[in-house]
Amino acid sequence: MLAHVLLAVAAALGVTVPVAVLLVPASARPAVSGAGTAVLGSVAVALGVQTVRVGVVPVRVSWLLPLSGAEIGGDALSGLFVLLVGAVAVATGIFLMGYALGGHLPTSALVVTPAFVATMLLVPLAGSVTTFLAVWELMALSSTVLVLTDHHRAACRRAGLTYAVMTHLGFLALVIGLVTFAAGAHSEAFAVMSRSATALPSGTRDAVFLLTALGFASKAGLMPLHAWLPQAHPEAPGPVSALMSAAMVTLGIYGLIRIDVVALGDGPGWWGLTILVIGAVSAVYAVLQASVATDLKRLLAYSTSENMGLVAVGLGAAMLFRSAGQPAVAAVAFAAALLQAVNHAAFKALAFLGASAVQRETGQRDLDELGGLAQRMPATSALFGVAALAGSGLPLGAAFISEWLLLQSLVHAVPSHSPTVALAMPVTVAAVALSAGLGVATMVKAFGVGFLARPRSSAADAAEDPPSAMVTGMTLAAAACVLLAVAPAVTSPLFARLGTVVPGLDDGVHWDTVMQLGRLRGSMSPLGILAAVTTAAVVVITVVALTRRSRPTPTSVPLWTCGAGALTSRMQYTAGAFAEPLQRVFDDVLRPDTDVEVSHFAESRYLLDRIRYRRQFADAVEVRLYTPIVRLVGAGADFIRRAHNGGLHRYLGYGMVGLLIALVAAR
Repeated sequence: MLAHVLLAVAAALGVTVPVAVLLVPASARPAVSGAGTAVLGSVAVALGVQTVRVGVVPVRVSWLLPLSGAEIGGDALSGLFVLLVGAVAVATGIFLMGYALGGHLPTSALVVTPAFVATMLLVPLAGSVTTFLAVWELMALSSTVLVLTDHHRAACRRAGLTYAVMTHLGFLALVIGLVTFAAGAHSEAFAVMSRSATALPSGTRDAVFLLTALGFASKAGLMPLHAWLPQAHPEAPGPVSALMSAAMVTLGIYGLIRIDVVALGDGPGWWGLTILVIGAVSAVYAVLQASVATDLKRLLAYSTSENMGLVAVGLGAAMLFRSAGQPAVAAVAFAAALLQAVNHAAFKALAFLGASAVQRETGQRDLDELGGLAQRMPATSALFGVAALAGSGLPLGAAFISEWLLLQSLVHAVPSHSPTVALAMPVTVAAVALSAGLGVATMVKAFGVGFLARPRSSAADAAEDPPSAMVTGMTLAAAACVLLAVAPAVTSPLFARLGTVVPGLDDGVHWDTVMQLGRLRGSMSPLGILAAVTTAAVVVITVVALTRRSRPTPTSVPLWTCGAGALTSRMQYTAGAFAEPLQRVFDDVLRPDTDVEVSHFAESRYLLDRIRYRRQFADAVEVRLYTPIVRLVGAGADFIRRAHNGGLHRYLGYGMVGLLIALVAAR
């Protein structure tokens, strides 16, 4: 009963908050939109906790959708993702109250943001195919509107168009796959479909798997359907980027679990191998792109694709292990995937909020135009540092726990049970290790070049910390990152309840002060790591302090700089220079566009005036895969445009040909 009340309150807030934003004076709209989003997120957190505990009894509203009506319900899996969306919305809503001050967000974005959060909350609670597709499309439309907030710029329009096309192509695949599934099960209710899945012909199950995996992978930003992500996130407003990357993208993972793991049940080994390969390729390719990116938000967008790739590796490995008869290892891999999704929601929300604060205060998101922010924006820099540590996968970072679990599941797999496992696991371990190493370099570059050293522009030199509401929102996200890093056992009740949805999951990891793998050898203590690092830091500080006391008082002298004078920003690494060694190693994958411009003096072509070196990194998949497709679609559109010249007789001819084709097909 409590869950139904919370659901009704969340639905009411999703409708009333946008209306209230329109009715209040313009000066109060940021506060109403941000506070309403935060309250909606708080209700969603309570709803998620209640849904994890006892579920939501399905409720059918026959008048809400034509023909089929709407069905809302949920289990522990639904509750986990409702909880994630709600927690991100709380931090983002508070941040929004300060971010939108001074006209940094138009009224349209303030109205649509809480509605966007409401649609995301309904996706995990949809109990039928029609309801799921309806709220999925509402989520896509509202997010498209938010991406196009700054639509007067050509780059924003291009990003919005790319996102709209990609998300609706994925939606088309979902429609075909879910309708095929529902037709074979003779019901559109997910509960009935799950019970009937094993009775479907193998060809039908394979088709449903491929189509739904394609649609959900598009939303999760997995290769090669990731092209929208590095375009849409940099162009969307800061709080919207946080909601999309930390909350919306994880709903693609929810769809994979709900349909391809839970509803379809155990499948052939190639199902898991497909998800595993896509995830590994996505993780490595995306982190390579992030390592050479100089746009801070583009870097974080590729980082999102990398982390979703790691989640997909865990899901694919779990499916592969289950088909190979290794349920204990599968449980650890599945726990790693879910924990990675939880950790990513926390640190990516913080990272995008921090990047948004930097862009708001400096007008820059190019790392080569930043620097020096640690002194000028100390609170923002410290909080972004927490996100960078969490995203790097190093000890005391949130992602370290989940990546450790993922590697443990991969190395504990028994290769003798399956030749596929024997061949795939070493390659997968190498891919995960490579992505983890490059992830460290990426986050070091983002924090070191963007926040440390000396400012590289007047805007960075004049920056200051944002309003307190923005700092408060980032602090909440940072607190979640720290809690997940040092005390991941707080998630143990979630995983215990998820065992009712995914059999054996609760036995994969024993959550306590010391994390132990269920039926495998392996343990790790986050608190022990914290104690060791703290002790080492205290010892080093003490030794340094004692050493300084025994030395004479130092005298201040000018720093020797080879006669060049004081250090300047030109003497320090830029983002491009930092990534140059990596670029050389992976040159064949990144394929940079390099150009050297030489200018001569007008008096003589033998005297050089200026040499300019330029290197740009385009997404090779986007250039080589999507550009030809776009050209082909454009050529087809031109042909269709010429065919429709307004002639009545020609249109009658088209109708006759179409009728003949339909009659032949019916015959």
